[in-house]
Amino acid sequence: MRNGGLITRSKYLEDAIFVGGGGEDYGTKQGLKLEYANRHGLVAGATGTGKTVTLQILAEGFSKAGVPVFLSDVKGDLSGLADAGSAEFKLHEAFMDRAGKIGFDDYRYESFPVTFWDLFGEQGHPIRTTVAEMGPLLLSRLMELTEAQEGILNIAFRLADEEGLPLLDLKDLQALLVWVGENKDDLSLRYGNVSVSSIGAIQRRLLVLENQGGAKLFGEPALELSDIMRTDTDGRGRINILASDKLMGSPRLYATFLLWLLSELFEELPEVGDPDKPRLVFFFDEAHLLFDGAPKALVDKVEQVARLIRSKGVGIYFVTQNPDDIPEDILGQLGNRVQHALRAFTARDRRALRLAAETYRENPRFSTETAIREVGVGEAVTSFLMKKGIPGIVERTLIRPPSSRLGPIEPSLRKTVINASPVAGKYEALKDRRSAYEMLKERAEKAAAEAEAAEAREEEMETAAREYSAGRRYSGTRVTRPTSRSTRRGDSFGEAMGKMVMKELTGTTGRKIVRGILGGLFRGR
Repeated sequence: MRNGGLITRSKYLEDAIFVGGGGEDYGTKQGLKLEYANRHGLVAGATGTGKTVTLQILAEGFSKAGVPVFLSDVKGDLSGLADAGSAEFKLHEAFMDRAGKIGFDDYRYESFPVTFWDLFGEQGHPIRTTVAEMGPLLLSRLMELTEAQEGILNIAFRLADEEGLPLLDLKDLQALLVWVGENKDDLSLRYGNVSVSSIGAIQRRLLVLENQGGAKLFGEPALELSDIMRTDTDGRGRINILASDKLMGSPRLYATFLLWLLSELFEELPEVGDPDKPRLVFFFDEAHLLFDGAPKALVDKVEQVARLIRSKGVGIYFVTQNPDDIPEDILGQLGNRVQHALRAFTARDRRALRLAAETYRENPRFSTETAIREVGVGEAVTSFLMKKGIPGIVERTLIRPPSSRLGPIEPSLRKTVINASPVAGKYEALKDRRSAYEMLKERAEKAAAEAEAAEAREEEMETAAREYSAGRRYSGTRVTRPTSRSTRRGDSFGEAMGKMVMKELTGTTGRKIVRGILGGLFRGR
């Protein structure tokens, strides 16, 4: 049976995530078809209109379909996915009434398999990457470097590859930049101008990043992608929740990390074509942070990832207040949409509202623009891809109630879930293996040791020369007058000795300089 071009009964929902009821009196079931779920989506709406609940019920649906999910918990509310809802909750009666209204016949409370992650290691398992895996482009974005500074960072990464210097954490990169500065003359001939002032600016930005907690992001053991693509023993996909309430204090770090994770998925996962359901669904909350002030090269990279990663079986869902926050080329690739209410107080708001309405397939029963402005809390304007990937007719939809707990869980329950996680104990202990910092330190120590040895040999030669000179002039207490022949022989030997000393001096001068520079590189660390 169809209503307005939409399949209404259970056949549609056998291979789809039930989102809510739409149409006349909300009698038409609205769902996101799993076979088109990797064609990305958008969840938009003003603050307080219900985006978080929509994200929660989508995560529940994907998990029940056996699809792992990765999402960021900006406000701390999504931790409730780990606990079942309760009849004692104040909205219980409202939830049951809504479930009956939209035909959610098998609605029940239940918890879902959750893995908690946290860059700071406080509210979940530590999640890290290495400096080398992050790469110069994303690091430059993270530190807001100029074009010239980004060029020097690229030189540093090239040298790390050529010299076999692993870049794992921030101290590796800091040590490498010092080495670049000390060899700037030679490097300038190979790569162009290497400015000490630019190196200093990068070092200062690294210090700021370190003070913001960015140092915790870099190191080993680094995240294995397989650990965020797990299913539970009962076949449900695990929901990976990144604690982001504290991370949002450093919005650029938040956005850069999530973009890195998307890039890693794009680079490492094999092609799977058009699967029956996604291998992973990725929710990018506060998506506007990804594009605010982003250089064109970065926006192009996001567009490339969004365009091609669906063939890897990964669906990306951007969550933001206004569709206008997403660049047009990327917005055009988001086929599944849930649009909560938009406010139109200013001329810019009205333009954004009109543009948002124009992206939907019209429904003759109502004005899309008016509906977006008027839908209430927990209600949305939806459009999901249908057969052959055709956008469905826009519909006013009453979003179904969540089965898991609405709101955050207690710290004690979070701790229990963390301890019972399949990755418990794998990432907690930080490993500091031999890398660029240790290698450059060893080079400096070796150069210093060689310089000291050369200096000791020089002093021995000088002592020998003085003793010889004293022996020529004195025999006991009597001064002897050398003959002209002995003078010539003595002068000849003295000249030879002098040449040897000068040769040693000449040879050690460079080593003294090396020791003076490199010897102080790691002093005080």
